[in-house]
Amino acid sequence: MAYATLADLIERAGDNELRNIADRDRDGVADADVIAAALSDADNMINGYVGAKYALPLTSVPDLVTTWAVSIARYVLHRNGAPDNVRDDYKEAIAALKDVARGLIALPVNLGDTVPDAVNGTVMAVHPAQVFTPQKLRGW
Repeated sequence: MAYATLADLIERAGDNELRNIADRDRDGVADADVIAAALSDADNMINGYVGAKYALPLTSVPDLVTTWAVSIARYVLHRNGAPDNVRDDYKEAIAALKDVARGLIALPVNLGDTVPDAVNGTVMAVHPAQVFTPQKLRGW
């Protein structure tokens, strides 16, 4: 499931910016495959962080995740150097994703989407009877 769409990118960056950063063949139209690759990169990066605490794929995409995906994809599309505001949005998205992975930010998702924590307690094991006991080794 994609976390952001072309419409989300257009809403945030605008048509002119997307045409400037995603028109690799210079025909005046943003290249769909370039945008799809940037959105896929954003999804993969988000999954890398979110997967530490939530089951993937997310069954529902919170607006916050969409915002992060747009920020990351927009930064990726600015391959020749992003303006300060785009770079700042990217850095904030990555910092927030790191907080999600550490459990400092909880995403508003269904409880079934969370990865259960390891259970703390006693370690139990089953093993065969001991072969070399002090009684059996007496006299050796």
